[in-house]
Amino acid sequence: MLNEGLGRSPHIHRPHYHVGLARSESEIREAQKLRYRVFAEEMGARLETAEPGVDADHFDPHCEHLIVRDEARGRIVGTYRILTPEGARNTAGYYSETEFDIGRLNHLRPRLVEVGRSCIDPEYRSGAVIALLWARLAEYMVSQGYEYLMGCASISMADGGHNASNLFVELIDQHLSPIEYRGFPHSRLPYHRLVTGRPAEVPPLVKGYLRAGAWICGDPAWDPDFNTADLLVLLPMNRINLRYMKHFVNTQGRQHHPRG
Repeated sequence: MLNEGLGRSPHIHRPHYHVGLARSESEIREAQKLRYRVFAEEMGARLETAEPGVDADHFDPHCEHLIVRDEARGRIVGTYRILTPEGARNTAGYYSETEFDIGRLNHLRPRLVEVGRSCIDPEYRSGAVIALLWARLAEYMVSQGYEYLMGCASISMADGGHNASNLFVELIDQHLSPIEYRGFPHSRLPYHRLVTGRPAEVPPLVKGYLRAGAWICGDPAWDPDFNTADLLVLLPMNRINLRYMKHFVNTQGRQHHPRG
């Protein structure tokens, strides 16, 4: 689940941000509570939770948790989780494998990082927070020497899946991966039956990935728990649109206020 809760709304004050990896269990727990508020309470996802108000699953202990904190308010307002090849081995695979057969990507596993569970507090969806997350994520990939970024980019199916289907049909000509990088959904969205031909609305994070140079690796999956259509996306680092990513790096420099 990659991009729920990334719409836009105005800030009500001038925040001072810190962005980085969570340093403690309490920071991870706060990020998981934010995820619950966005996914379950706002988006209506059906989450299996061991603790009320906390979105946590068996992948979390094996992930790095990227967070953005509004220092003025002392709260986490954005998060992204990162599953490295080592973490995936320890938890018997990537989250994407719960939705897709990714056998054709097996040769990439030693260099493949998965991201997911991205969300932003509703008060902070002006663009600055996602820019900070993206910039630090790119920095992480380069500093650790990983070559491929993968995730499930989600599109709401609140309209019955018509927008998701229209969007997929619009994108496949220019953004479909080479055949050797295809994934195959376990529960395929029957997009052919749902296409209406109307212009599609593109979720912000899907748009961001495509502008950065990511591929769509085949047909969308249907995720009934989140009521989304999920696209398997793969971003080889050597395909990154440097001009586009420079925007995020510059935004990070303007918005980031280091902590201590």
